[in-house]
Amino acid sequence: MDLSPITTVTSSAAAAERVPIQTLGQNDFLKLLVTQMTSQDPLNPQKDTEFIAQMAQFSSLEQSKTMEADIAQIRTQQQLLQANALIGQTVELQVTPDVATRGIVSAVQVDGGTPRLIVDGQQYDLNQVRLIAPTLITK
Repeated sequence: MDLSPITTVTSSAAAAERVPIQTLGQNDFLKLLVTQMTSQDPLNPQKDTEFIAQMAQFSSLEQSKTMEADIAQIRTQQQLLQANALIGQTVELQVTPDVATRGIVSAVQVDGGTPRLIVDGQQYDLNQVRLIAPTLITK
């Protein structure tokens, strides 16, 4: 009788592929619900109203998460529209608490999903704008 030792080989690549998911989706909730229903005590079953309440809470949570993502996307789009509207305008920017600068917005650059104003070759955030004035064109 040959008894060979059992060896376990763990590679870092295999461990990296098994990253746990931190969020539960609707399918995960349904799996939990089915498991809960199949493993409950038949002599003392849970009421269906408890399951319905759990499902309603989960649906509400999913809708809130979706709404939060949609609002963040709308906020980003609104900031981009505001920044684009400033192109060609003269703006005064608060660089530091003691230093302000003034110039014409020449472009808008999106950096990490956040629009930044280009004034005299420098990038500034929209929240640094303190004054917006029309640019006077002299001939």
